[in-house]
Amino acid sequence: MNTTICLRIRKELDPATEKIIIRLKGSLIARNFTDIIYFDDDDDEQEYYIHHFTVETARKKEAADYIAGCIQEGNLSDIVMLVEN
Repeated sequence: MNTTICLRIRKELDPATEKIIIRLKGSLIARNFTDIIYFDDDDDEQEYYIHHFTVETARKKEAADYIAGCIQEGNLSDIVMLVEN
């Protein structure tokens, strides 16, 4: 069974931060958490995109912990937010 993980990511990013975000998404795929990451506009706030992907329910906590670690390590807490669903 699968579950969805959502991230809110600011639309306006400087090139260095954009590169970090691309690496984060690439590492989620490389670590086999998912095969593809989708994104949509955030209906509530125009400043953000919602990036979402499915992950096996058994690996949801592992994926969320990995993302949280990347956010902390990259000082991205004002740019990337893990959305609880």
